[in-house]
Amino acid sequence: MECLGCGLQRSVALLFQGEFVAAFKMYPAIYPLIMFIGFIIASTFTNIKLIERLKYGFAIITISTIIISYIIKIIN
Repeated sequence: MECLGCGLQRSVALLFQGEFVAAFKMYPAIYPLIMFIGFIIASTFTNIKLIERLKYGFAIITISTIIISYIIKIIN
């Protein structure tokens, strides 16, 4: 049975191998997740206005992508 995180580790491995399209096909939320984590790391070193709203925005995009890709996997 598929889970919400199935394919994440294989997708990261594909990224390190330079297989960017295959990584997206394996786990479509990989790129929003990387952007979200990168933003969280960058926000600890900088003082950005509206940082909380941006965090919530990135979190919503990432979680939505994870859930939508999970639903599509289950349907197919």
